[in-house]
Amino acid sequence: MSHLTPAAGRTPTALDALADAYVDRSARLDPFLATQIGVSGHDHEVTDFSPAAFAERSEAARTLLAAIAEVPDADATDAVTRAALTERLGLELELSSRRLDAATVNNLASPLQSRDVLDLMPTETAEDWEVLAERLAGMPRSMASWAESLREAADHGVLSARRQLLLGAEQARGFAADGGFFDSFADQAVGEQPLRDRVREAADAARAGYRELAAALEELAPRAPEADAVGREAYQLGSRVFLGTEIDLEETYAWGVEQLRAIVAEQEEVAARLNARYGTGGGDSVEAAKEALNADPERILHGTEALQQWMQELSDRAIADLAGTRFDIPEPLHRLECRIATTGSGGIYYTGPSEDLTRPGRMWWDVPAGTTEFRTWQETTTVYHEGVPGHHLQVGVQTLQAQQLNRWRALMCWVSGHGEGWALYSERLMEQLGYLEDDGDRLGMLDAQRLRAGRVVLDIGLHNGLAMPEGVQGSAGGDWTYEKAWDFMSAHWGIGEAEQRFELHRYLGWPGQAPSYKIGQRVWEELRDHALAGSPADPEQTLRDFHRRALELGSLPLSVLQEALR
Repeated sequence: MSHLTPAAGRTPTALDALADAYVDRSARLDPFLATQIGVSGHDHEVTDFSPAAFAERSEAARTLLAAIAEVPDADATDAVTRAALTERLGLELELSSRRLDAATVNNLASPLQSRDVLDLMPTETAEDWEVLAERLAGMPRSMASWAESLREAADHGVLSARRQLLLGAEQARGFAADGGFFDSFADQAVGEQPLRDRVREAADAARAGYRELAAALEELAPRAPEADAVGREAYQLGSRVFLGTEIDLEETYAWGVEQLRAIVAEQEEVAARLNARYGTGGGDSVEAAKEALNADPERILHGTEALQQWMQELSDRAIADLAGTRFDIPEPLHRLECRIATTGSGGIYYTGPSEDLTRPGRMWWDVPAGTTEFRTWQETTTVYHEGVPGHHLQVGVQTLQAQQLNRWRALMCWVSGHGEGWALYSERLMEQLGYLEDDGDRLGMLDAQRLRAGRVVLDIGLHNGLAMPEGVQGSAGGDWTYEKAWDFMSAHWGIGEAEQRFELHRYLGWPGQAPSYKIGQRVWEELRDHALAGSPADPEQTLRDFHRRALELGSLPLSVLQEALR
């Protein structure tokens, strides 16, 4: 596979036509996916999660793989597309053969969280709410179809861990509760009273559907395995899904431990300067430095309106500074909306623009109920992660490549190790470019790096039965357990109890995903260093060119990315 920089005006190939048709077929078969990737025409529909529907989506992938085998590559772009399609769809079929596509339940990325799609839909006009009412009314049907698949998978001995089923039931009941998501969402409806009544009726139906789903999850829980760990075989499969490459688990585990040690040492250096500045007497204590930063009124935002404004201003400033200097940022991506989400999970995330760019890229902060104060030192690095040069630049550039690549590459191909790895790489890069000169903001960036290194250790160690590392803060040694994982997180994560509990449950129910950030960052840094070593004359321009070429390839399995760039 040769290196590719997409050329303007590239003529679509036979392989592109197959990939483009697959996007349209996937959008028809999964309307929630259509909304997520910004393909219009399906926002009023809901996704069918029945066994027959899962089988139909698998058959679509199988048919495409057979079809591309009959079409030769017309250029280097086709070679990358073929490699990515073969790897991604092959894994999709492997998951399907084990019923893991239908049976997986977790707190962040399973059909249970399908209500998230409503956040992406317009809510400004009565016409918008006509569409929303229709989709809300279909939610019970969608969740009932998934319950059917969960029961069918359970009859074949395939279930997520008992803890995940019970947590899923709890989350579903939370969505359905008085004052919960659907109840509050209906209150936002605009238009004449009959329309608002129809929205309320549809939201109440969705609430009932989620209560029925909760009952189904509780019904299946006694049949589910009690162990949280999934074991090596299942873990390797999950890791490949999130990375697009296979890793040596023992080597990566040891590397994660060393990364964690190095980041802690770096934090202590920064903390010593902060403690001296604030006069805490804390020496190199990271906790003392954090307490001083948290008490600094210059670093506190009061209320979600101030938070949203701060996010927007910092994001806008980063785009203005970096465009045309450090990065090539296409004009349509100079717009990024910062918004407050309302489910209360505490997550911060990015949603990409629609295919036609009428919906811009958006950075969301899901503020937990009752949270009214926010610390900028912790979150400056997060704005760079979710915005520019992180996800907004990466996903936005990918979306704009439909004409140069194909719609599947531009809209549907997403690999966590590539995407989350790039965003974490961007955080450290912004420090290297001089945007985290303030030691408070730098400590926040290191906190994020420390958490991601700790995830490598916890996730690989717990799910694969490896011994806890010796001589590491928060490690009790011996076998990993739920309780030991909690103590390890308490020593390194630096987050509130509720968020930490959510995070731990996320790792248990989504094996292989959490390490993809740091492992992906490792690959990005290796590729960057390789590019710089080859062009020592003008490293600044070489770096800018490397970033442009790499991002124009779109999200790829890491194995395909490495081959394409090298």
